[in-house]
Amino acid sequence: MFGYINADMRQLSEQDKNKYRQFYCGLCLALGTKAGFKGQMLLNYDLCFLAILLQSLYEPEISQGKHRCIIHPVKLKDFYTSEAIDYAADMDIILSYHSLMDNYKDEHSQISKLAADSIKKDYDRIKDKYPRQTAAVEDYIYKLSMAEAQRETNIDKISSYTGEMLGTLMNWKDDSWGKTLHCMGFHMGKFIYILDAYDDLKKDEKHGRYNPLSFMKNESPKEYETFVRINLTSLMAECAKGFERLPIVDNADILRNIIYSGVWTKYEYLQIKEKKSTPKEKP
Repeated sequence: MFGYINADMRQLSEQDKNKYRQFYCGLCLALGTKAGFKGQMLLNYDLCFLAILLQSLYEPEISQGKHRCIIHPVKLKDFYTSEAIDYAADMDIILSYHSLMDNYKDEHSQISKLAADSIKKDYDRIKDKYPRQTAAVEDYIYKLSMAEAQRETNIDKISSYTGEMLGTLMNWKDDSWGKTLHCMGFHMGKFIYILDAYDDLKKDEKHGRYNPLSFMKNESPKEYETFVRINLTSLMAECAKGFERLPIVDNADILRNIIYSGVWTKYEYLQIKEKKSTPKEKP
């Protein structure tokens, strides 16, 4: 489901591109430290956004280093390390574990089961360290499974489960900024769920799988596209409102790039893809 909260690299300055890459490399290295190479395979752009957001808001001590990446071994890569990046790596492992288990249950993928088992020890360690966040993810998985089993048609209701979960993960310290961070995560989580459902709709319809958007499309096919676009727009507008209330200076341009532009790159790609696949009407 995740992987939609990316930077729009076309709009970033060279300096900000380098900063973004250093956070991304730092998150990758943190995953490797916590869970080995298998942890690095779980690297997620959404959690890179979380690392930058929390680093920029709380400003914990941050260090810079260089390393030689296994995937790109020729040139040394710059990276950041900080408590905020470590936290994002822990949340990445939590989400990835449940995503792998969900894939195993839905598609009986033994590869997913083996991957989940390989990070179970790391998951249990994080669960002890962050019980509030882990409980939120487990509650989310349960509610989502129940809604899917009942063929829930209310997209607002079912997307709110993802919103509540992501809101809890963004609320790192549960302090005076917790409510604003939760609000941001809530609307971003709903955005992710709806965009993911929109992305998967054709594939789900082809294989007869549950997708809450299929009910909306069947009931109001002419209004379907407008409904999706308006919902996505209003959700990210609320997320942006929350962000603008935070006293962030460092990396603000990167974060605004992601919130105002980057999150739309997948939707824009799907729109272009749809236009190319739709047969042109003969005059």
